[in-house]
Amino acid sequence: MKKRLFNILVLSLVGLFIFSGCSSKKDTFKVGLEAGYAPFNWTQLDDSNGGVQIQGSKEFAGGYDVQIAKKIAEGLGKELVIVKTDWDGLLPSVNSGTVDAIIAGMSPTADRRKQVDFSDGYYTSDLVMVVKKGGPYEAAKKLEDFKGAKVTGQLNTFHYTVIDQIDGVEKQTAMPDFPAMRVALESGIIDGYVSERPEGLSASAANDKFYMVEFEDGFEASVDDRSIAVGLKKGSKLTKEVNKALKDISEEERQQIMEDAIKNQPAAN
Repeated sequence: MKKRLFNILVLSLVGLFIFSGCSSKKDTFKVGLEAGYAPFNWTQLDDSNGGVQIQGSKEFAGGYDVQIAKKIAEGLGKELVIVKTDWDGLLPSVNSGTVDAIIAGMSPTADRRKQVDFSDGYYTSDLVMVVKKGGPYEAAKKLEDFKGAKVTGQLNTFHYTVIDQIDGVEKQTAMPDFPAMRVALESGIIDGYVSERPEGLSASAANDKFYMVEFEDGFEASVDDRSIAVGLKKGSKLTKEVNKALKDISEEERQQIMEDAIKNQPAAN
């Protein structure tokens, strides 16, 4: 009898332990991003300035998107997990369930809205051109000043399509990411690349050979094209919760997070 009671007690304690362990485990919020689009996101070697370790890696992700993702995860009551993903793999990854959300400096364009849902915007910016400092295009102020220039943009982004608005431009092959475009610009393969203002500020801050051209009469682009939003699977119940978390981040706080991201970016980015 005593042995039976003892066995029952042991089994009860084991069950309680398992239940407690399961219930205390925090749900995860898996976020996909490139970790190569400073100041929105980048790769770094440690957790400085709020960096988050990349899943399956010893490296960390930092930047504006990471800080926004942390605040959203906190609002959801979940643990943030960063999944480093190539740009072209972001939409498929959220649709397949590999990640729960895309927080990667992505604009909610009409074409993308056909594939995924988007949250409310969490940042809005203007388009700029990044060129060589001291070069022939540093003094440019209008799109027409880039007639004859070799210009590119990131593959599968509206940045690349707006190049067609420049009469006489020598539109180059689209490039996979911003680090590749920065290398091409510094080596003279291209004369400039289209970007958003935060990335332009980031590029010129990271490399004193670069200059950001802001236009008096610039590219035509919709508000959706110029804004940044969280991408989620079609019909995701998370969309409403993400929007609620975003509303708790004031505009002043968002601007401060961006200023900090530009200041804290690694030199290599």
